[in-house]
Amino acid sequence: MATKLNCRTRFVVVAALLLPLFVGLFFLARHFQDLSNQYEAPAYVWDYVKDFSSSRPDRQPLLGVGKPEDRVIVLARLERENVDWVEELLSLWQHAIYTVDPTNNTSTSTLSTPVNKGHESMAYLTYIIENFHSLPTTIAFLHSHHSGFFNAWHTDAPMHDNVYAMKHLQLDFVQRSGYVNLRCKWNPGCNKAHRRNTHITPEVWQEVFDGTSTPPVMSNGTSGTDPEVAEKAIHVPAEIATPCCAQFAVSREQVLKRPLEDYVKFRRWIIDTKLDDAKSGRVMEYLWHIIFGMEAVR
Repeated sequence: MATKLNCRTRFVVVAALLLPLFVGLFFLARHFQDLSNQYEAPAYVWDYVKDFSSSRPDRQPLLGVGKPEDRVIVLARLERENVDWVEELLSLWQHAIYTVDPTNNTSTSTLSTPVNKGHESMAYLTYIIENFHSLPTTIAFLHSHHSGFFNAWHTDAPMHDNVYAMKHLQLDFVQRSGYVNLRCKWNPGCNKAHRRNTHITPEVWQEVFDGTSTPPVMSNGTSGTDPEVAEKAIHVPAEIATPCCAQFAVSREQVLKRPLEDYVKFRRWIIDTKLDDAKSGRVMEYLWHIIFGMEAVR
């Protein structure tokens, strides 16, 4: 009897010790599966192998509409970052490269932003504000990285290559859609778990859209006394979903659906908000599609 009891006791003790281990392994596997899904690690490895095992295929010609002078790449960079790849490899585009942290040694001909805040959004909005009355047909907003897993994991292209992505961008689709996120993969940004966006609080929504052509609906359900303003008022959405990570293309017509003053207001919010560089930039990352007229869950 004692032997049976000891065996049962040992079983319970072993089970109690192993259960947390198995639970931990389960959640660890789920975590790595999610990371692999976000970063497309298997596809990246396969592209890396193909890149070394054979000559890389020639780039397809740029598809769509518009002459080179009628499309532009807008890019934010730190002064230390080398972005020569843009002019060398994307010569069919105009280039508006903004240095967000200029120094006394920065050339006076270099485009720069008023402040270094809001990540890439400060450069994006500065370009729109400075060129509002002479915008090209297509505007692509990009990060400063060229390619590679560690810097550009969120770029949906072989080897996470922004040049490849831009050379395969369907310009006619951009014109039809008005706004196109350059990342098609839903994770992160669109999964159910991500849609309760903690960055876009009712307070932030109120601050960003107050005083624009699409004012926020107040807590009392009103948006002011002007009927025309009230008609364009927008509620803070229960869910916000869009693929990360603030690389997108828009048509001129879509930009012009808002008055210049709206973009000035958005930039002023970034400058004035108590949120820091990273947090204010994250807010804008999840608002671009709404700013350009898309549904909150995109």
